Amino acid sequence: MRWVLGAIGAGLLGWGAILLLPLLSTSVGDTVSLGGWLIGGPILHDAVIAPVIGLLGLAISRRAGRAWRTPVITGLVVSAVLVTLSVPWLWRTFAPYVNPGLHDRNVALGLVIALGVVWLAVLAAGLVNRRRMSATPPADG
Repeated sequence: MRWVLGAIGAGLLGWGAILLLPLLSTSVGDTVSLGGWLIGGPILHDAVIAPVIGLLGLAISRRAGRAWRTPVITGLVVSAVLVTLSVPWLWRTFAPYVNPGLHDRNVALGLVIALGVVWLAVLAAGLVNRRRMSATPPADG
């Protein structure tokens, strides 16, 4: 099964390379910009975002009560994903390739609303966990 999945992955990687070739031959500026996203994105994630979220999660898990640990860490991870996905539209609001329906809205407001929903869910989950833990009698050891 691993060999089948590996062959499928290699085929999809090849197809992605075929689709990428026309973008590399358009202009030097587009090639540099594409290289920045393809190389800079993973570096930004691995060098900045993942360590910051990991350290925040570690700090919170040591300070927060048991009821709040999982909801808060989950909220941090989901918030990091939302912010990461919104960066291209916040940074380059007038990018040359327009997807209908994506550029005709206020991305910053949408991000704030999404983050608000995430943290309201974190608050609700933490309160439910706290109530559940206070209602559970301690186990006799």
